[in-house]
Amino acid sequence: MTRLQQLTCALAGIGLSTISTAHAADWPAPIKAVEARGAKVVGTFDAPGGLKGYAARYNGQGMTLYLTPDGEHVLIGSLLDAQGTDLGQAPLEKLVYAPMGKEMWEQMEKSAWIADGSPKAPRIVYLFSDPNCPYCNLFWQQARPWVESGKVQLRHIMVGMLRPDSPGKAAALLGAKDPQAALNAHEAAGKDSTLKAADKVPGEIRKHLAENLDLMGEMGAQATPSVFYLDDKGRLQQQQGVPQPDVLAKIMGSQAE
Repeated sequence: MTRLQQLTCALAGIGLSTISTAHAADWPAPIKAVEARGAKVVGTFDAPGGLKGYAARYNGQGMTLYLTPDGEHVLIGSLLDAQGTDLGQAPLEKLVYAPMGKEMWEQMEKSAWIADGSPKAPRIVYLFSDPNCPYCNLFWQQARPWVESGKVQLRHIMVGMLRPDSPGKAAALLGAKDPQAALNAHEAAGKDSTLKAADKVPGEIRKHLAENLDLMGEMGAQATPSVFYLDDKGRLQQQQGVPQPDVLAKIMGSQAE
């Protein structure tokens, strides 16, 4: 079940009179009902047929709401014209995804990450990485041509989620004297890595790992590696898991030399 379906089901059977209308924005009652179930309305847009469009965020995704002309009901989902064009996509891009992408990028910049590559690289790629993740290691290997040529800097946002010793290993990397060297040594060794979990994790590093895991969830990432990059139009894009060669080129911004 998608998040949109979850919200739709949550709204089903709930009378509008039972929803609190104590919201900062003076939205109509049906829109307030949607907000009361966890969505955040961020703007309005014109819609045909006497409808009024609303753009909202829900669990890291954009969705469109359409208020009926009587102001008493709201439709949740896509509105298509005769050519099959979703009339809500452009408003969602402007009102939800563009500002949300900028916000998420800034959050990743502030997170606890380990750099892999030159700080002067023209392209930055973030990924949520677990020390015990074999697919993170595969992505590290895939990225070598771009990283070693100075074209891309990978920023590993360390999390510990796959195995009981993952948090300790992530802490060991973050707390190393040279985190970049420690990470590259671990990844280069692959299955033969000798990385040991930290016996005692300093409070600050424990805090960083918890914040990284929370950020991963906020960004809708469910597995490692979860890769985030900006496309040619500056829009935030996500890749779950190891990418195929054509997708890898898009992530890195060019073909490998």
